[in-house]
Amino acid sequence: MPQSRRRKMLRELVSLVSLVLGLLAARASLADHYYVPSGSMRPGIEVGDRILVDKRAYGLRLPLTHLYALRYDRPAVGQVVVLDSPETGEVLLKRVVAVGGDSVSVRAGHLWLNGEPVPVSGAPGDLIERLGDRAHPVRLNAGGGPPLDPVRVPADHVLVMGDNRGNSRDGRMFGFVHVDAILGQALGVFLSDGNLTWKPL
Repeated sequence: MPQSRRRKMLRELVSLVSLVLGLLAARASLADHYYVPSGSMRPGIEVGDRILVDKRAYGLRLPLTHLYALRYDRPAVGQVVVLDSPETGEVLLKRVVAVGGDSVSVRAGHLWLNGEPVPVSGAPGDLIERLGDRAHPVRLNAGGGPPLDPVRVPADHVLVMGDNRGNSRDGRMFGFVHVDAILGQALGVFLSDGNLTWKPL
């Protein structure tokens, strides 16, 4: 094979490898998608939905690591986040219901935040909870799941819960989550039941 052709093939190979590595780094550090495997976030998010995740929401991570190179924000009450489970390490989708310094409790699936009940309106089966500046559907079947006695969230931690309170393994069982375990903010559902859509979270 002529040397000029070998050089050309090598340049093309280097370009291809660089492109693949760049795409992997972008997916790890900038944006990603998440497949919803369970019903813990029903009724707003269904099993099989695809979620767009902004991995830059709280800072920039070093590519292919969980380490922050630069942190410029923290998860806020009401946001839906993707995180590493403190129990199994698997990726979870949950809602932040309290942040560091907040006092929080749960009674029959209803949240109390800093001594005040979080507003819930609507009829059973069609409940809307207003958490922070966000309104979202919530399900309180099966008695709303386990209670949580009043507790203060430690600094640099959050409490996360599923919107399907009676069918969610969440912070009521595994405790508070360090903010470094949050992988990004879920922005919206872009694929549901095989159809392209956009449902902001």
